[in-house]
Amino acid sequence: MKNKSKVLKITLAIGLLIVVSVFVLFFTNNTKIDKDEVFVHVPTGSSFEDVKKIISPFVKNMASFEFMAARRSYPEHVKSGRFLIKKGMSTFQLVSTMRRNVPVDLAFNNQERLENLCERLSSQIEPDTSKLLNSFRDSVFLKKNGFTAENVFAMFLPNTYQVYWNISADEFRDKMLKEYNKFWNKERIAKATALNLAPVQVITLASIVHKESVKKSERPVIAGVYLNRLKQGMPLQADPTVIYAKKIKENNFDQIIKRVIHEDLFINSPYNTYLFEGLPPSPIAMPDVDAIDAVLNAEKHNYIYFCASIEKFGYHVFASDYAEHQKNAKKYADWLNAQGTTR
Repeated sequence: MKNKSKVLKITLAIGLLIVVSVFVLFFTNNTKIDKDEVFVHVPTGSSFEDVKKIISPFVKNMASFEFMAARRSYPEHVKSGRFLIKKGMSTFQLVSTMRRNVPVDLAFNNQERLENLCERLSSQIEPDTSKLLNSFRDSVFLKKNGFTAENVFAMFLPNTYQVYWNISADEFRDKMLKEYNKFWNKERIAKATALNLAPVQVITLASIVHKESVKKSERPVIAGVYLNRLKQGMPLQADPTVIYAKKIKENNFDQIIKRVIHEDLFINSPYNTYLFEGLPPSPIAMPDVDAIDAVLNAEKHNYIYFCASIEKFGYHVFASDYAEHQKNAKKYADWLNAQGTTR
């Protein structure tokens, strides 16, 4: 009887030791990170060996992770994506977290070209710049949805979108198309039609308005000026389009141009609205929604001209006749000269 009791105690002690060891091995902290949390990215097509290399800087006991992963069939079902490792996670929790793809709050605005947008996107999701560009300029997609390689830039509305890091370029493109079609509801379409403009043309004009002023209150006034010029068959003569044409010509979008000079007005480019009537072939920047709605809700007035104000910086002065405009323009030119601003 005593021997049986002794054997039982030993068995219980061994069992308890095993339970404690298992608990310590699999259910206590198996991380080695200084921060509270860290995100890791597992590229599409990664193997279990790839995953181990990716997370190894943050895992104390990789053998423990391998064992638990095998027990839970993770090596056969590796997921790509963005995963959150928190400080103090156990081995069990580490395997669980590598199954939960965490979305990215992808944001973009104020981009000047499709190329710039793709660079911005590729810093936040898996597809690189070239894959994104190829997808956005796919001829089948463009033809099906009424875009061109130039004006497809108008499809991207600045905002914050929740997507998975490993979203493909085509999936992201299609999501942006859905957002674009959602934005262009019946009310906005009706307003664009009343202006005799297609949605892409509205966005193109909005990109000019966006570049002309950051002041929400005067954007509808500026939009009204350009719409008046279009109705009268006048060239838009928008300085931001000349700046854009100059950047294209010189293949330099990093330069800062504060002043358009006389020789710039003769740059032979379809984006130069001093030489070519009507709207440019595509947006010259990514307008925000406020600029788009400023065009759709443009103020009705008789203004044909405007230039920057020297009394109220950031705003503009407007004129209905050329003589008045010349006076306003001379004041501004004199002020620029006094500041020593040549470019």
